[in-house]
Amino acid sequence: MATPALKAKELGNKAYKAKQFDVAIKHYDEAIALDPTDITFYNNKGAVNFEKGNYDEVVEVCLKAVDIGRENGSDYKHIAKALARVGKAYMRKEDLEKSMYYYDKAITEHRDANILSERSQVLKLIKEKEKLSYIDPEKSQAEKAKGNEKFKAGMYAEAIEFYNEAIKRNPSDHVPYSNRAACYTKLMEFGLAMADCDKCIELNPMFIKGYLRKAAVLKIDKPAEAKSVYEKALEIDPNNAEARQGVYHCSQSLRNLKPEDRAKLAMNDPEIQQILQDPSMQVILEQMQKDPAAAQDHLRNAAVREKFMKLVEKWRGPGQIGATTVHPDIRHLQLIQTDFTF
Repeated sequence: MATPALKAKELGNKAYKAKQFDVAIKHYDEAIALDPTDITFYNNKGAVNFEKGNYDEVVEVCLKAVDIGRENGSDYKHIAKALARVGKAYMRKEDLEKSMYYYDKAITEHRDANILSERSQVLKLIKEKEKLSYIDPEKSQAEKAKGNEKFKAGMYAEAIEFYNEAIKRNPSDHVPYSNRAACYTKLMEFGLAMADCDKCIELNPMFIKGYLRKAAVLKIDKPAEAKSVYEKALEIDPNNAEARQGVYHCSQSLRNLKPEDRAKLAMNDPEIQQILQDPSMQVILEQMQKDPAAAQDHLRNAAVREKFMKLVEKWRGPGQIGATTVHPDIRHLQLIQTDFTF
């Protein structure tokens, strides 16, 4: 049979669920007066105060709960819950150091998954706060200048250290990412260079050097992708000599590819994959394979002609459009010569 204290607690729980917080606190206070040794009454009162935004009272009540719990041998899970709620209150008060202190104390009592998750959120906030407090654009510029000097001297690893610091001091500045990418390229760390180029472009899509440095990495073994990036650079500056030259050299590389290498490149191209997975294009390509004369009719459709020419260019190389059709089977795509022209 429930004691008067437990009955008061149940009334408090019902009021809490109904969001009648003042009523809930009244009942929890009644339960505490009837039995001041039960930690759950204090924990529940702390939960209500948290919902009301009374964070100082949460701290006071829940620390009292911890004392009561220790004095009366309460379950360590209840003690952990009280300490975690103190940590949560301090988080809401934006006192992250105290919040982390009490979350750490909570997990020494009980490594509850929810408590660990909340602690991780506080740790993330602390790191973000430290990161923001470290930002100083003026110091970032100074570090970048030091990196530039090391780069000019051919000391690429040393330059990277200065660019790292420049980025920490101003993560929103796209230039250090571009400069660090240049260092990584010199050191043949192409994956890291690509990541920096992408970040540079993300921060400033109109910064042409980001595209040029990305294309310089891609053209080593992905001339088709490099050509596309150079073309994006030309959208920013149609007269950029490096981009124009890059398009030319990539086109030459693609023309000189062996048929099997060109086919491999084409099959890895997302645009080509999309065209080949289009059911209507598969039907058209199959008809063109069986009846080359049907090509003339299909190619009168501008959309079909555009897709078809992209397929041909990828397989035969830039500027090599001619009498060709494509097998529709995506798994065994191959070029088949035909006698039509367009």
